[in-house]
Amino acid sequence: MTVEKVIESDLAPLRRGSTGYRTVTVALFAAGLSTFISMYAAQALLPAFAEGFDVSPAVSALSVSATTGMLALAIIPASALSERFGRTRVMIASASASCVIGLLLPLSPTIEVLLIGRAAQGLALAGVPAVAMAYLAEEVDRKDLGAAMGRYVAGTTIGGLIGRLVPSAVVDFSTWRWALSTAAVLSALFALNMIRKIPASKFFHPQPVSVRAIASNLRHHLANPSLRTLFALGFILMGGFVSIYNFLGFRLTAAPFGLPESLVGLVFLFYLAGTFTSAVAGGASDRLGRRSVLLGSVVVVVIGLALTVPGNLALTLVGMLLFTGGFFAAHSVASGWVGLIATDHRAEASALYLFAYYAGSSVAGALAGVAYAGGGWGGVSAFVGALLLVAFALSLRMFRSTKVA
Repeated sequence: MTVEKVIESDLAPLRRGSTGYRTVTVALFAAGLSTFISMYAAQALLPAFAEGFDVSPAVSALSVSATTGMLALAIIPASALSERFGRTRVMIASASASCVIGLLLPLSPTIEVLLIGRAAQGLALAGVPAVAMAYLAEEVDRKDLGAAMGRYVAGTTIGGLIGRLVPSAVVDFSTWRWALSTAAVLSALFALNMIRKIPASKFFHPQPVSVRAIASNLRHHLANPSLRTLFALGFILMGGFVSIYNFLGFRLTAAPFGLPESLVGLVFLFYLAGTFTSAVAGGASDRLGRRSVLLGSVVVVVIGLALTVPGNLALTLVGMLLFTGGFFAAHSVASGWVGLIATDHRAEASALYLFAYYAGSSVAGALAGVAYAGGGWGGVSAFVGALLLVAFALSLRMFRSTKVA
């Protein structure tokens, strides 16, 4: 081993272009794929669950909210465990447990059993997103953290795409059980790839964990107004995003569109826009500043939502493209920004952001079911539009801030 490589691997944070940087980002890319396939495979099957179990769309949508809700509750405990036992150990255990549960879910005999299983999977999944952001913030040089975080978020977008596209294609000629099984197998394959490739932490130092210490660290981060703003943004943006995608299938299969399931599934290809924009926004935030990129991304989300309101298929598709790309760009910037503002106890800071992020998915996703029952797509759009107005105000606050970069 050369002196240069020793310096790169043992003494300095990873820089973009190095072998270590590529290894870490590929491993986290696979982690994002596995996690989000497991998390959102059910979303593409909501109409099939409603028909197969003879339940309403709102009850069917709980198969998504149960997972994200329990994941939100487990985020902070999983983060605390990583402080004691190590980042990579927690991520590997989490990925393994979630894959085992995922392989059992297709055997669910009733909607109640399915919902309990999805909740358990949410608990198991928490270790990967809870730790990944802190792991990157510790291992990657801050000058390249935005790009590294963008790659991880890109992995989550492709995972979300696969998790929705594959089941929707399978259910068109088979049952939801086979569709869910296919997604579970794919998730397990990506998890194995992550387990094999992820390097051990170089800059992590185990710390004693206690409820008092964790509470103190959480209070420390919540006292920071910039972090509070980013946490609120995560809640609102993810809540709006999941609300729209939860009911998009019902929207497109009903009048005036009446599309078959296989074609509706292709709409999830718009996740590729998120794959592109998350990576681009991460790098752009390093070069141009996070304020402008975040605010611009939220504006794109608002425009995209507005285009889905008229009953025009072309406008709806363009709107979903903008809505998806803007959301993932905003998430990439906000999640990376948390790791820069929180210079100590980063795992707890990341955990708070993700708690808000997935709580938004669960809470807003459930409330959107009420909005859909009362007003159809118009009700959901109005609900999400109100959320996005708050998101714009919060982004404007970050733009005007002089204390964060």
